[in-house]
Amino acid sequence: MTVKVLFFGMTADLAGRRELILSPVKNARCGQVIAEVIDIFPELSKRKMLYSINQVYAHGAEILREGDELAIFTVVSGG
Repeated sequence: MTVKVLFFGMTADLAGRRELILSPVKNARCGQVIAEVIDIFPELSKRKMLYSINQVYAHGAEILREGDELAIFTVVSGG
């Protein structure tokens, strides 16, 4: 199974890239893949991050499927 991980904003700066292809185990949860990404890019652990799967906000318990797109981004504020 492959999942495309996309980095936006500060997460792209910290990871030094905009995307990564991972091959998690079948029925991996979003939180498990996020932990794997943080193992690869430990600097990400210092930021409050949000996630989405196929452009829908995720909380970590969602099961990822073949070809899913997992986006990682920092909290955005503005007014």
